[in-house]
Amino acid sequence: MSPVTVDLNADLGEGFGVWQLGDDDAMLELVTSANVACGFHAGDPAGLATVCRAAARRGVRIGAQVSYRDLHGFGRRYIDMAADDLIAEVIYQIGALQALAAASGSTVSYVKPHGALYNTIVHDEGQAAAVAKAVHAVDPGLAVLGLAGSAFFSAAADLGLRTVAEAFADRAYQPDGRLVSRREPGAVLDDAEAIAARVSSMVGRGTVEAVDGTTIPIIAESVCVHGDSPGAVLSATAVRARLAVDGVVVKAFV
Repeated sequence: MSPVTVDLNADLGEGFGVWQLGDDDAMLELVTSANVACGFHAGDPAGLATVCRAAARRGVRIGAQVSYRDLHGFGRRYIDMAADDLIAEVIYQIGALQALAAASGSTVSYVKPHGALYNTIVHDEGQAAAVAKAVHAVDPGLAVLGLAGSAFFSAAADLGLRTVAEAFADRAYQPDGRLVSRREPGAVLDDAEAIAARVSSMVGRGTVEAVDGTTIPIIAESVCVHGDSPGAVLSATAVRARLAVDGVVVKAFV
């Protein structure tokens, strides 16, 4: 019987100039996929190039983390955009990171939307279709990372894109399987051992406890540990250790 496998990803490259966010080097020792910012919600060219080079050295897969153009709000504010505008902006972001990845001796393997865009395309069919079209226009071979059952996954599947279902190690879930808003208390978890136990349940049993105490099903082909969360490195280390005890093989999905 083949061992269970899972990918671990983190959002990286989110510093800007002299402002550094998270410990990218430490996280790259723990994850198998790096969701690298593309400059619209965070990141500057020099910093993104540094992350791409570091990921390439470690054999960590690089993904383009596309977002609304919202540096001030860190990409966490909804923007009502025309489809053509959103398509062009997503293409622009993927292309920029492709160039930086290529210069680093690697490539962009997948795309993951960030923040408000990620949450919006769970249910907004128009924006979901626009993001899927943008990815397909750049390279139909790119995988997309997102929420199982989302409008985005439906649009991506219609275009023949590979979809990879993601679960969040350090975020609370609503009973309907959506993430609890960051504006709500308890939306972001910070107990490393509790986070590790949740990931063990997600990967091993396909379940997670929602905020109301119910147990809900979840698909976790890739698990995200946010690089900018408090104690991110400690949490990711605990997750890796727990998965090892469970006999789960941590490897990139591409």
